[in-house]
Formats: sequence, C-alpha cells, structure tokens
Amino acid sequence: MIKMENSKIALPIGITLDRFIKKIENLHTNTKGELSQLLRDIALASKVVNREINKAGLVDILGNVGQQNSGGEEQQKLDVLADIRFTRALSKGGEACGVISEEVEGFVDFNNQGKYLVAIDPLDGSSNIDVNVSVGTIFSILKRITPIGTPLTEADFFQNGTHQVAAGYILYGTSTMFVFTTGDGVFAFTYESTLGEYVLSHSNMQMKEEGAIYSINEGLSKSFKDQGILQYLDYCKAQSYSARYIGSMVADFHRNLMKGGVYLYPATVDYPNGKLRLLYECNALAFIAEQAGGKATNGKERILEIEPKSFHQRTTLYIGSKKMVEQIEDCIK
Repeated sequence: MIKMENSKIALPIGITLDRFIKKIENLHTNTKGELSQLLRDIALASKVVNREINKAGLVDILGNVGQQNSGGEEQQKLDVLADIRFTRALSKGGEACGVISEEVEGFVDFNNQGKYLVAIDPLDGSSNIDVNVSVGTIFSILKRITPIGTPLTEADFFQNGTHQVAAGYILYGTSTMFVFTTGDGVFAFTYESTLGEYVLSHSNMQMKEEGAIYSINEGLSKSFKDQGILQYLDYCKAQSYSARYIGSMVADFHRNLMKGGVYLYPATVDYPNGKLRLLYECNALAFIAEQAGGKATNGKERILEIEPKSFHQRTTLYIGSKKMVEQIEDCIK
C-alpha cells in the first residue's frame, strides 16, 4: 500500500494520522485502502487501551488474573483487557482475516475474505503498570499466502520477517506515541488527547550508527549462555556508556531509537533459545530498526530472515544502532 521505491515520504509535522494515511494512499493508484483501514483499526484500539491504562490505580485493573499466557507467564488484568480490545477492533474492522497474540495459544480466524494477518503483543511490559512505568503494544502485519476465501493455515503465519508489509508499536508513557513503518521510513505520531487524534511528531526517524546506551538485565549475567556478552558489557563499562533498562522492551527500544543505543536479550540458562517472541515482538521491532538505519540480529542471523516454526517461537535479540550490534556479533564470534 505505502511502498515507495527508493524514496522517503515527506509530509509536514502536525498532520493527523488519518490524513497522513490518506495522502500516502493517494500516491498509489493501485491501492484499495485495506492496509490503511487496518492501521486505523489498530490506532483506534490503542486509544481505548490508552484510556484504560490511564485509569490504572483508580479502578480494579491492576495485578494478575491468576492464570498464565501462552508462554507460561502470569497474565495481568490489563494483558487480557488489551488483547480483547485489539482483537475486537481487528475483527470488527474486517480487513484482518486472522490474528496471533501473546495471550492466545493458537491463531484466531476472523473471516476468509481478508488478505492481511496481524501478529500482536497487546501489552508488552504489563507488569510495570503497577509501578506506573511505560508499557507498549507491538504489532506485525503480513499478507496471507493461502487464497482469499479459503481457511487460514499455520503456514500463513509462519513467514519470515522480510514478508512484513507493516509493523509498529504504541508506547504508553508520558505521552502516547504510535510508531510504524510500511517500508518507506519510520514515522511517529503523538496522541493529542484533547483532539482524540494521533499527530505526526517525528518524520523519517533515523537511529544513530553508534550510541552510548546499552539496555540489558545485568541481574541475569551469571546465567548468560554466551560469554561474549560479558565481554561486550565490559567494553561498554570501559567506554563509560550509560546502562538503561526499563523492563518494557518497547520503552527501551524507543529510547535507543531516539538517542542511539542497543538492546540485548541473550540466551540464559532458563531460556536457552532466548526469551523474546519472534513473530510478534522481534520481527516488528527489527523491521523498524532496519528502516531507521539500525540492525537486529540473534547474534548469528538477521532477525528478519529467521524462519518461524511455531507461533510463540523464542529468540535471542540484539537490536539498535548498527555499529553497536555489529560489535556484539564480533564478541559472540
């Protein structure tokens, strides 16, 4: 829909998300607006989730629900709420034919007529809600490979990240931001609550080739499977880099996107294949990172080229400023 070969989109700061999508759509005579509507559906659901997050502490939506999600982690009440909101918006919007979510074991088949699939982490870092720390939503959009009108299959979802047609995240923090790419640069829209609109605030975002921030849970360092990571951390300390780790991947990634830096989640004893999910966390952020001039790898392979084999497949992740990621790869080798 929004692909513009060898070019970057130039539209003025302050334009609303709806108008931005419409103007880009007008540049392409062969588009039918399905992907545009899908992005609007995601934006609408994010406004509802933003409202619910802002009520945390005032109503009974904090804490866990007493059950686990697909990865064996305790589900927070807001995890469930966000999953319901996004699933409902995608279903009612009619452009998505199916979705996979961190909160559901398999895939949800909406209808046989849509051409797009959505992989989503409805609320990344939700345990931080209790202490008023930024959280986020991560999404990835693919085209189905089976014919329209036929039932979805696992193969529709098991496409590597190079097949993404769009990806993004919503950061719920001091301000709420909708950041996405369709392959022609990275754009960030800030939510203006009095207008109820997302407004373009950052155009064609670029990540510094080298930064001075590293984000990792060093408390797990004794369980790291690869000693090269400890070597890299020693280098960061020798350079007096700043250690910044929030525990909400969206927030950590967003800071490094804005300021330059690298996010690391290596393999550990408890998670020998890594902890982060390929389809609805790593692929989406890797697409954004590369569009912003950064890099994303599992230490040996480009994240976007990893072939998925299961819905909740895990991977290690090193993502951020290009030269910093390359140095991590050298340490691992």
